Amino acid sequence: MPIASPEVYAEMLDRAKAGAFAYPAINVSSSQTLHAALQGFAEAESDGIIQVSTGGAEYLSGPTIKDMVTGSVAFAAFAHEVAKKYSVNVALHTDHCPENKLDGFVRPLLAISKERVARGENPLFQSHMWDGSAVPLHENLQIAEDLLALTHAAKIVLEIEVGVVGGEEDGVVGAIDEKLYSTVEDAMATAAALGLGEKGRYMTALTFGNVHGVYKPGNVKLRPEILKEIQEQVGAKYGKEKPFDLVFHGGSGSLLSEIRDAVDYGVVKMNVDTDTQYAFTRPVADHMLRNYEGVLKVDGEVGNKKQYDPRAWGKAAEAGMAARVAQACQDLRSTGTRIK
Repeated sequence: MPIASPEVYAEMLDRAKAGAFAYPAINVSSSQTLHAALQGFAEAESDGIIQVSTGGAEYLSGPTIKDMVTGSVAFAAFAHEVAKKYSVNVALHTDHCPENKLDGFVRPLLAISKERVARGENPLFQSHMWDGSAVPLHENLQIAEDLLALTHAAKIVLEIEVGVVGGEEDGVVGAIDEKLYSTVEDAMATAAALGLGEKGRYMTALTFGNVHGVYKPGNVKLRPEILKEIQEQVGAKYGKEKPFDLVFHGGSGSLLSEIRDAVDYGVVKMNVDTDTQYAFTRPVADHMLRNYEGVLKVDGEVGNKKQYDPRAWGKAAEAGMAARVAQACQDLRSTGTRIK
């Protein structure tokens, strides 16, 4: 199937909330990790979301070029072509973008999509994230309101963050303090500024103790009940059940029960990066250690071309990551839910 159209993406998100499941949003930084994500979704018979961060976009342009827009456009063009061969719908998304990178990342991509839509085509990306967690809430929402007008006009979904995800990802650092937990007041201000769909569709990364990085299960103190309280109180004011389409960031190391609770409370998208990075790299380490004398020309020998051919360890890496993507689908209950 091709990359999801705006209409298909909207249907995906609606079906997820109605069916109490969520889509894994898999960060990729190469054609190989893209293929692994597509393979994992196909094996799970789940639609999904594939995303690039600012650092991932730079890397995709070439490590010596480091141009986020070039990398994003090249990634999207490649993804649009290869996704046609898979049996699932996939949406393309750009991940955390702080204020100082909006003009070099999200806004140029929005301009490209605006031109595409004006020609009768679909946007290049289906959603973009504005990460305003480092600025005061009123400024965060003011920028979000401006971006929402642009995304709505280009048939794109906006993602925002209200609260702070702890830890670090691609240079965006969140302190581990009380801001890890969004409040009902934060959510009320969000609804007042952005509406609940009438100004354009958006997803909200409300925080409930989320932290980026690697943690053992139980070390991250998540409180998914915060999402339930926010949905109920905002929903009561506006007469709408589960008014927010929620996003779960920093999910690595989360207990399955916490993940499932968050999905029950309206999470429709969960970012998965740290775990899939390891799942991709682990088989490569295994290959290199098992085939040490083949991948290296030791003591004047010639090595073994079949073992140092990048395709040999690349296939294993992709299979490892694909399996982790399929597991994420199982955890989020999206297995077997693809739109046919």
